[in-house]
Amino acid sequence: MPLVTDISAFAELLSRDHGLCVVSTLRRDGSIQASVVNAGVMPHPLTGEQVVALVAVGGARKLHHLRADPRATIVARAGWQWAAVEGNAEIIGPDDPHPDVDSQRLRALLRDIFRAAGGTHDDWDTYDRVMAEERRAAVLLVPRRIYTNPETRQGAQ
Repeated sequence: MPLVTDISAFAELLSRDHGLCVVSTLRRDGSIQASVVNAGVMPHPLTGEQVVALVAVGGARKLHHLRADPRATIVARAGWQWAAVEGNAEIIGPDDPHPDVDSQRLRALLRDIFRAAGGTHDDWDTYDRVMAEERRAAVLLVPRRIYTNPETRQGAQ
């Protein structure tokens, strides 16, 4: 598997399948939990570093696992091409407050992630209300390792 130095191949694959990908987290017993999510690549709201971002409903098992161990892997695929990003996740949300992110900045961040994952919305007020009611959180995966299969790498060049 070729190690990739940038996240462009991953981002390109996301755009080909509506931002759908699989995120894997670690349970306390060391087994792996996987779930399908919508994600996007965007600048980290505080550092500007490119991250894989997704929105998770409050109370989701993935959030529980990431609080205990922030390591995660997220895989995007389209046909036979795939790319994986491994790294540590940061959670910012109503149950995981960050001192530099107030409620208005969180509202904007959740919108930004939704758009980065290819989403559009006709009623942002309703979107904001649902995100707050469901205690949705931003999950920002900071890449530590990015790799692809050879076909993916050739397609990204």
